[in-house]
Amino acid sequence: MTWVWVLVVILGAGAGAFAGYTYRKQATETKIGRTEEYARHLYDDAVRKADEYKKEKVLEAKEEILKAKEESKAENAREKAEIRREREKSDRELDERRTEVLRSEQRLLQREETLDKKAANLDTREEGLNQKAEEIRKKHEEADQLIAKQNDELERIAGMTQEECKQIIIDRVQKEAFHDAAAAVRDIEAKAKEEGEKKARNIISLAIQRCAADHVAESTVTVIPLPNDDMKGRIIGREGRNIRALETATGVDFIIDDTPEAVIVSAFDPVRREVARTAVDHLIADGRIHPARIEEMVEKARREVDNLIREAGESAVFETGQHGIHHELVKLLGRLKYRTSYGQNVLKHSIEVSHLAGLMAAEVGANVQLAKRAGLLHDIGKAVDHESEGTHVTLGGELARKYHESPEVIHCILAHHNDIEPQTVEAILVQAADAISAARPGARRESLENYIKRLEKLEEIATSFDGVEKCYAIQSGREVRIMVKPEDINDEGMKVLAREVAKKIEKEMEYPGQIRVNVIRETRVSDFAK
Repeated sequence: MTWVWVLVVILGAGAGAFAGYTYRKQATETKIGRTEEYARHLYDDAVRKADEYKKEKVLEAKEEILKAKEESKAENAREKAEIRREREKSDRELDERRTEVLRSEQRLLQREETLDKKAANLDTREEGLNQKAEEIRKKHEEADQLIAKQNDELERIAGMTQEECKQIIIDRVQKEAFHDAAAAVRDIEAKAKEEGEKKARNIISLAIQRCAADHVAESTVTVIPLPNDDMKGRIIGREGRNIRALETATGVDFIIDDTPEAVIVSAFDPVRREVARTAVDHLIADGRIHPARIEEMVEKARREVDNLIREAGESAVFETGQHGIHHELVKLLGRLKYRTSYGQNVLKHSIEVSHLAGLMAAEVGANVQLAKRAGLLHDIGKAVDHESEGTHVTLGGELARKYHESPEVIHCILAHHNDIEPQTVEAILVQAADAISAARPGARRESLENYIKRLEKLEEIATSFDGVEKCYAIQSGREVRIMVKPEDINDEGMKVLAREVAKKIEKEMEYPGQIRVNVIRETRVSDFAK
């Protein structure tokens, strides 16, 4: 029974499936039919709309074509009208040109006829001129012949040729002209010389009046005031050790005499005197006077004097209004404060020359600043002439060139003693200012300059020997103290050195009396306790 029911179920399921399939197939076919019908209706509508659109576009295209044809016809008509107008205009212009050409041809024909007439007239005139020229030539020949005959007759009567007569006349005229010219030149030169001398005297006197400088009175001694006479004994020290230390350290001569409350420092070098004076002032103020303290104070005094030298140079630059000078040149200017020339302070002399040259340059219309600058620096070589070979003029030019001074200033320095020929007005003015500053009464003393030169020569001889460390001329040149290097010269060599120096002094120098040669050899050993 079971399999029957299974068979029934299977058959029922198969029948149901077939019936379902048949139904779905019919439903699908019905749906497909409806879809095909709808698609056919859409296609028919599309074809109908396309035909309508095509007809519309064809109509629009025809309308456009008709419109374009009408526009083309109108444009062609306008172009034809324009072409017609252009042709008419060209015809008119052509007619006008033809008329102008005809007129030009007529004018040319008239000009040709006129020129032909003028040419005929010129030919006629040329023939007349040729005839006249021939007549004139004949007359010139006749005149030349007459002149030649007259010249021959005159030469025969005068007894000389025509050239000789010309030369005599020329010589006479030249002599008269030379005489008149020489007289005129002489008058002009005399007048110019008179006016030039008058003008020069006026300029120089005016410059001197406006530059009021003091008379110079340099000496070789300096008086140091003391608080009391007991200070003299402290300066001398036990057995004179303090004063010997002072003289050795400073290179000057200390004179302690009966002058109350004063010590005299004597030295030809003003820098040494100033160092010694400053050191003694510090020692008096400090109260501790012994050799070690003396050396400290002398070194301190040297530094102070160096500062004073720099300040003196800056003051001179400021006083003359010259800026931009190299600082080394300013220091050298300051050293001139302690340099004398024939008893005249060189720094004061340089400032005075600067002012005088500037005043005269202003009067004659020259470069005032250049003249003042060259006047201030003209003796700069004297700051180093005792250290270097050469004249102060040459050394000054080298220093100015080294520190970038202008070629005009260098030329004025080199020319102020006529070592070279002055080429500028400023160089001549510096020469004149130098002479004015040196020539006024009381400006210089020849004896002091000679005295200083003798002492410098004495020190130069002493330092020329090997082994000499320092030397000083003291006692107004009656003694020279020589400090030697102990490692180079022994005790026996000191005697030989003293004798050799004395012989050389006797051979090369002239001096009154006698000169003592004092050789000092000192050995020092120092250590530090820690």
